[in-house]
Amino acid sequence: MKVCVRGAALAMTAVSTAVALAACGSGAADRPGDGRTPRIAVLLPDATTARWETRDRPLLEKRITQLCPDCSIQHANARGDVAIQQEQMDSVITSGVDAIVLVAVDARSLGTAVTKAAQAGIPVISYDRLSEGPISGYVSFDGEEVGRLQGRALLKAMGRHATSPRIVMMNGDPTDPNAVSFKKGALSVLDGKVKIGKAYDTLKWRTETAYLNMSGAIAALGADRIQGVYAANDGLAAGSISSLKANKVAALPPVTGQDAELGAVRRIVAGEQYMTVYKPFDPEASAGAAMAVAAARRNPLAEVGRDKVRTSLGTSVPAVLLTPVPVTAGTIKDTLVKDGFYTVRQICVPRLLAACGKAGLL
Repeated sequence: MKVCVRGAALAMTAVSTAVALAACGSGAADRPGDGRTPRIAVLLPDATTARWETRDRPLLEKRITQLCPDCSIQHANARGDVAIQQEQMDSVITSGVDAIVLVAVDARSLGTAVTKAAQAGIPVISYDRLSEGPISGYVSFDGEEVGRLQGRALLKAMGRHATSPRIVMMNGDPTDPNAVSFKKGALSVLDGKVKIGKAYDTLKWRTETAYLNMSGAIAALGADRIQGVYAANDGLAAGSISSLKANKVAALPPVTGQDAELGAVRRIVAGEQYMTVYKPFDPEASAGAAMAVAAARRNPLAEVGRDKVRTSLGTSVPAVLLTPVPVTAGTIKDTLVKDGFYTVRQICVPRLLAACGKAGLL
């Protein structure tokens, strides 16, 4: 009787139907309400992309602690390895955590682990990347809008300098659903307006892979026949720009980016990268933390996630979908600096003082 009562409670709190049903099965652990301190696992995908360990992790941990001072937090990073993340999922499920915040290395491959968590009565909050399986909630930015912003910026940057411009597309990892959304959004803007000379999907979002791919594109197309570079994030932009410079491309073509990494912002000030997409991490982490705490306490997730997203199973779950912001040299002050994301001193290192003055930062 006790198990079925807990299953009914899960259904009443708007955790996904799959989780509620799974909690009625054998082996589901006791949940908060039994006097235990709630435990939340935060599982990150890699350290290649700077944001996960330098921005998301500390913000998530801070917000979780603010909302739930007695909650304990377990953290693990998969270092870009699917097998490691599957082991980490198994570990936190076995230990009986009360909620999992998951940024999947590979959304499809982690679906089985998400199902296993559901069968143990543990809700999974899919953070930033929409994982497959019976997730309970989702927090992210509108991925297609990110791509549209990048595409529009690239067209604007090339507009006065090229007719029928030829670009290189440096897309993200195709196993990341966000990369698929970015690409789809960008192509919705770029199709029919540019020629795509070369396009690459970049496994694990590796900067060094972008470098090699851009070198190949230059060899195939010619250094003077690339009018723009669509780079899905700042790491890919860094690799692309390094390759362009190494191959003696004097007038760098406009290059897009995403994540507003400090190195990218400095490249924008220096005129090496045209733009990035700023996704304020604080609101995303706040929403992720609020959803995780609600899930751990078995409170209704719909009170946090007023949006909806359709899962790989065809069900709708509560979601928080945030709006991304494009950033170019002229808008750094009114976005990143104004929000306290970076200070002028952080951006304007000595070699950039003149460029910072031109950008209105000094």
